[in-house]
Amino acid sequence: MATTAENFSQFDISEEEKDKLIAEVIRYVLFRNHQNAGCPIKRDELTQLVTKNYRQRSLPAFVINEARSKLASIFGYEMRELQRSRPLSTNQGRSTQQNVADAKSYVIISQLPANVHTKYVENVNASHLNGFTFAVISIVHLAGGKIAEENLWHHLRRLGLFESNENHPALGSIKQALEALVQQRYLQKDKVSGPEGNTLIYELAERALDNTISKGVKEYISQVRFVTKKSIIWRSSVFYV
Repeated sequence: MATTAENFSQFDISEEEKDKLIAEVIRYVLFRNHQNAGCPIKRDELTQLVTKNYRQRSLPAFVINEARSKLASIFGYEMRELQRSRPLSTNQGRSTQQNVADAKSYVIISQLPANVHTKYVENVNASHLNGFTFAVISIVHLAGGKIAEENLWHHLRRLGLFESNENHPALGSIKQALEALVQQRYLQKDKVSGPEGNTLIYELAERALDNTISKGVKEYISQVRFVTKKSIIWRSSVFYV
């Protein structure tokens, strides 16, 4: 606490002004997260909220860090910085589809226990989107964390989800629904150059790699495997009764 107070004292603004700036950043983050369905929020947008009236060089970083702290302690949200420029599994012949400059962006990730989030936060009207997200993440996870675009569509077609479908009754355009997962940072899309030309690769990104989501996916997959195994054993035993 003493360190925070010492850092704040260098800016020559009142406590009231500081609190107002922090509250403004928090409101903006929550609004943008809701408005853009969880897409990343650029740090520049948050910086401009501060610099439009104040010129202290280090003030934006201080305000953003304080906002991150309060979002976690009051709302149960982690404001996680993206690492879009991170090297992926093998970077040779690979160029990322996202701009490296976007590395200074944030996504909002709930830190609430799953039962609390489901009861008080989760939007039941978005269950179809959650189901689609879970299915895609599971496919990529089972493929080892990354998968070629054609292979991903192969598995989605088996679920009745076709890239040519623009009017799915729940998801609308399936292509756009998949692209939304890239924008929301569940997936990262990269272009790989090979002897046969360019191939698009989908890889799990920050949201999908979050411990809560990753753990949930693994648990559901293990349950499906267990039920499938029991079914196979039961079907086999029928012939020996």
